[in-house]
Amino acid sequence: MTRSVVSATTAAGYPPEDVSRLSRAIGTAMGPRIERLGDDHHPAYLHPGRSVLVLVRDVGGVSCETLVVAALLESEDAELRASMDEVARFGQQTLDDVSALPLPGDERLMERLVGLPHGLALAAFAERLDHLRHLHLREDLRPYWVERHREVVEAWLPFAERADPRLATRFGHWERTFRRRLQSGVGLG
Repeated sequence: MTRSVVSATTAAGYPPEDVSRLSRAIGTAMGPRIERLGDDHHPAYLHPGRSVLVLVRDVGGVSCETLVVAALLESEDAELRASMDEVARFGQQTLDDVSALPLPGDERLMERLVGLPHGLALAAFAERLDHLRHLHLREDLRPYWVERHREVVEAWLPFAERADPRLATRFGHWERTFRRRLQSGVGLG
């Protein structure tokens, strides 16, 4: 996955020092996954790189810092998060940025999303979107499917429509597809 990100960011014109910084961020984010996930086909395994690729391929023109934050953010699985000490190695701003992003279930989710600077909002949206795209593969998260869908309808989708039209389109597609899954009971046991 790191090779894919390096290739995509290089092709998009990011300078070598940004590509190197981003590669280190992905390596840091992958550490807990390599340690804790016994299966490299687990839906969360390649998450850091996929979050970055959403921004590079679907949005384009985002700062290296936004890509680094997206790589280091882990909103779904606490045990797969890089430690705050590891995140701090990327600088105080990166630590502050990663710490500022809301997690699923946050009672003030919409308020927190609206208050994010544009780059952080993009990082949060890309990271969340990647988790949602793989939610149907996560048996361990099945009890949260309805809640995750509700959060998208109430908070993520309305704010995505204001933040970035391409991400809004992708959130809208996921919402419609997942709503049909929920209505049909597919995968709900």
